[in-house]
Amino acid sequence: MGGRVVILGSVNVDLTARTAVLPQPGATVAGSSFVQSGGGKGANQAVAAARAGAEVVLCAAVGRDRFGDEALADLAGAGVATERVIRVEEPTGVALVLVEDSGENEIVAVAGANRHADGRGLDWRPGDVAAAVLEVPIAAVEPFFEEARAAGATTFFNAAPATDGAAALCQLADVVCVNEGELAALGDRSGISCLVVTLGAAGVRVVDGNGELEIGAHDVEVVDTVGAGDAFCGVLAAGLAAGRTLRAAAVRANAAAAMAVQRPGARGSPTSSQIDEFLRRRA
Repeated sequence: MGGRVVILGSVNVDLTARTAVLPQPGATVAGSSFVQSGGGKGANQAVAAARAGAEVVLCAAVGRDRFGDEALADLAGAGVATERVIRVEEPTGVALVLVEDSGENEIVAVAGANRHADGRGLDWRPGDVAAAVLEVPIAAVEPFFEEARAAGATTFFNAAPATDGAAALCQLADVVCVNEGELAALGDRSGISCLVVTLGAAGVRVVDGNGELEIGAHDVEVVDTVGAGDAFCGVLAAGLAAGRTLRAAAVRANAAAAMAVQRPGARGSPTSSQIDEFLRRRA
């Protein structure tokens, strides 16, 4: 039996509008649709990991508001354990998302309650994967990783969005996952033992003790790129918790991301059996 995926991360409500073309500064464009949905990189990755078959615990914070109630209900319905999600007086985090018909997007995130996320004091188990993202304070991530490492858990850091201090946290991570822009922002990569770089339409690069592996992207019709990186990270963490090698987990995560971009919204991640079927057909 594998370990859990324990995620320290954000919970947001996504307010998404679709438009033919993203607006330039100072411009107004007509939208074609609007939807409210669950979001936040921590919550998205937690849902993706749960759908991929992992036992998932989310450490996060939401407000004592309607958005917080809805977020907790959505997470519980997806099979994510929410006992470590605390309620605070600040409003639940919100992301304002614009998506153009090509699938490209722009996002403005308001942290709100996410500033209070706390992952300290967990009862770690052998085989657990401690995953963290940077829509919560760096000051919360450091003790989370330190406690997990001391207990023998694998630490997995999605350094997104890339902020000041992210490079220092990479030294506490067994696996670091970033996109190309985030990789450039990190600068010096010394001390990173295992690195996964998502390359968008070019696929994925894995750098580990066995060298470098390029995993090609799957040719699919893109509907919405929002949440594709979260689907990738959640499925990658689930694979590590299940005892897969980093490279094997990355192959499945790459497939999950390809499936996610074919669906609208930030939580279009597939189930484990759907990933199996996708890879079987693509073989």
